[in-house]
Amino acid sequence: MLVIPAIDLSEGQVVRLARGNMQKKTVYSHDPVAMARRWADQGAPILHVVDLDGAIRGKSANLDAVAKIVEAIDIPVELGGGLRTVDDIRRVLDIGVQWAIMGTAALRMRTRSELEAAVAQFGERIIVSIDARDGKVAFEGWTQYGDVDAVEFAQDMQRWGVQRLICTDIATDGMLTGPNLAAMRQFCAAVDIPIVASGGVSSIDDIKALRKLEPLQY
Repeated sequence: MLVIPAIDLSEGQVVRLARGNMQKKTVYSHDPVAMARRWADQGAPILHVVDLDGAIRGKSANLDAVAKIVEAIDIPVELGGGLRTVDDIRRVLDIGVQWAIMGTAALRMRTRSELEAAVAQFGERIIVSIDARDGKVAFEGWTQYGDVDAVEFAQDMQRWGVQRLICTDIATDGMLTGPNLAAMRQFCAAVDIPIVASGGVSSIDDIKALRKLEPLQY
């Protein structure tokens, strides 16, 4: 099991949202590169970066900051937010991002041929993010909800060649009150590919609780 720190970017700043609400934004740093170096210096194996503005707008909005982070640290970076097309994915991989995270785009690619084509081109460098509230998948930067069951969507992604998932419980995200263990347990039982649990993790006890759910892993 790996513990992966995250940097959420908005307007070039490091921020934290409460349950994905852009109106409830706490700014932690005006220097994303310094924050990335801090995590790397503390032994992080991977850095998770989210372009929050890109997630809402539908196209990358903080690529300059991302490129500087990638250049500044020696650990691999995974990036999500606003990656909607094959060209978007290629662009971020070309600046040195190791893994591109698809959320809304993967939901829209629910025809097998489209998703398989993307996975065939980029392989394990594509990760699908499943952001859910009350068991249903959210999209467009968590601003919209549909009727897609999150666990069934995870099974679709595995069946169609995706090799890793990031599963976020929106109700706990940014609240620092602990993860939704019941939801994560459902994901772990439903698929055989590695899962990254996201949302609410704030203590060693939270990490220990999640570890008991393995094969939750990276």
